[in-house]
Amino acid sequence: MKKSVDKLVLGTVQFGLDYGINNFNGKPTREDSLKMLDFAYEKGIRIFDTANAYGDAEEILGEFMQSRGLTDKIKVITKLRPNIVGDSNREPYDIILENLSSSLKKLKRKYVDGYLFHTPAYIKDEKLVDCLVRLKKQGLVKNIGVSIYEEEDAIYAANLEVVDYIQVPYSILDQRLNKTDFFRIAKENNKIIFARSAFLQGLFFMSDDKIPEHLSKVKEYFKELDNILDRYKLTRQQAALLFSYQNRNINHVVFGVDNRDQLEEDIDIVEKNTNSEECIKELEEKFVNIEKSIIFPSLWKK
Repeated sequence: MKKSVDKLVLGTVQFGLDYGINNFNGKPTREDSLKMLDFAYEKGIRIFDTANAYGDAEEILGEFMQSRGLTDKIKVITKLRPNIVGDSNREPYDIILENLSSSLKKLKRKYVDGYLFHTPAYIKDEKLVDCLVRLKKQGLVKNIGVSIYEEEDAIYAANLEVVDYIQVPYSILDQRLNKTDFFRIAKENNKIIFARSAFLQGLFFMSDDKIPEHLSKVKEYFKELDNILDRYKLTRQQAALLFSYQNRNINHVVFGVDNRDQLEEDIDIVEKNTNSEECIKELEEKFVNIEKSIIFPSLWKK
């Protein structure tokens, strides 16, 4: 019997931007993006992740939902444009409402199911958090939260009563949160955890000859990884996705794709849901304390 894909969330950044270190073809055409959204929905995916900063991804998602009559059948998470609240004399609430209104217009919706800060530091600003609470009370957003990079921001958000959703980086090479109390605190406080970056923007799929010089250290890790996976007869793609998917502390896994083939393969991996607990345990013991210069795409040299 095939497993449910309820835990999967399709990310749409690739539909709006040239995104990913292993993406050499650029963003898909609008038509191809719509076909991938169709396929994801057909296979049972009901939550889609986007952001105001993802080019025209919100517009494409909005067109998909409206043209297929799916507006009320799909959950959408979007994010406030990064660093938008600055030195302006305008009230932060007005800036945030304007940005959300722009997203809602593009998405062709009256509300979103999740609205996240795309700037992690905002979660520590009480005035800005109150703005999200206000939007929630108005019914414009159902759940509020933040997309984080650092462990301390994740823990801070997990302790904040008003936060519903926390999006975190988590992968075979990025297990920083396993060494903290984050998952315990989040569970105790009923937070919904979304894990992203399972494939590290496609880095997991790069052959050694394509890996840039400044990331050459990752070749050593991949060699160790492949040795382990060979014994368990798993591909990097299977291991990377299942590593997050089979973590009971993670409610949803946000994944992105460049093309239809990748989408089909990822859904197939989850439907088969091969038991890989022993392999995952070994990976958890092997890959700790990986350099931030490898696991933080923002630090990758262009």
